[in-house]
Amino acid sequence: MAQIRSASIKIRINPGNIGSRDRIQAVVDAAKERQIPIRVGVNSGSLEKPILNRYGGVTAEGIVESALDKVHLIEKLGYDNLVISIKSSDVMMCVKAHTLLAPLTPYPIHVGITESGTVMSGNIKSAIGLALILNQGIGDTIRVSLTGDPVEEIKSARLILRTLGLRRGGVEIVSCPTCGRTEIDLIRLANQVETMASAYDLDIKIAVMGCVVNGPGEAKEADIGIAGGKGEGVLIKKGKIIKKLPEEALLNALREELIHWNCREEIEGEDLHGKTVL
Repeated sequence: MAQIRSASIKIRINPGNIGSRDRIQAVVDAAKERQIPIRVGVNSGSLEKPILNRYGGVTAEGIVESALDKVHLIEKLGYDNLVISIKSSDVMMCVKAHTLLAPLTPYPIHVGITESGTVMSGNIKSAIGLALILNQGIGDTIRVSLTGDPVEEIKSARLILRTLGLRRGGVEIVSCPTCGRTEIDLIRLANQVETMASAYDLDIKIAVMGCVVNGPGEAKEADIGIAGGKGEGVLIKKGKIIKKLPEEALLNALREELIHWNCREEIEGEDLHGKTVL
């Protein structure tokens, strides 16, 4: 229990795997002493044989029963500072399990799709599963589990929460698909903008559009953006063209806008006497 005594702010256990009641009691006692929450974690791959036999295999109902059994056991051992985590790599089974669990417990629920895969496939599975769960009002903390750099997990989690309207702040990039009107290297430019903009702590929506015909109009919901043409492009604010630039100058022009964004917003929103301009 050295780790619990020193630095942990929460401990995750799977009581079905940890062993005897005495071992679970030891964890509970240590957590109680420090008032550290216990996250009761149940994965679809670790269900007990009696539950598997009762339901004829892995099911959402079995996952929920297993989790609640463990919660009730820890409650009997005298502790209720709990968080519940039920995960499956089967997205729709995971969604169903959370839908079943939520009305049956008062405890916070940690949400995620386990073993979801690489950055591409894992993001798709996690986005679908988390959206379906969170949109029901279920979930207090989340994790996007990816086989990749943990930084990608954080980026994906923030984007999912922002897309669902559950988180404010941060840079959001919107960009159009390529089409016959595209006369700029849009894919490269969009990726450059995403990488560059991630360095700025701003609450802002940036548009990267492929043409100057429809680009400004389609980008009007963005705070700022760029749209490309043949060897040139335009800088846009709220759908209005601010200036025309050579293609190679677009990225730097956008960077300059981001560097001074807050200052310019304050200047444009106030008159010389500090009163808001309507």
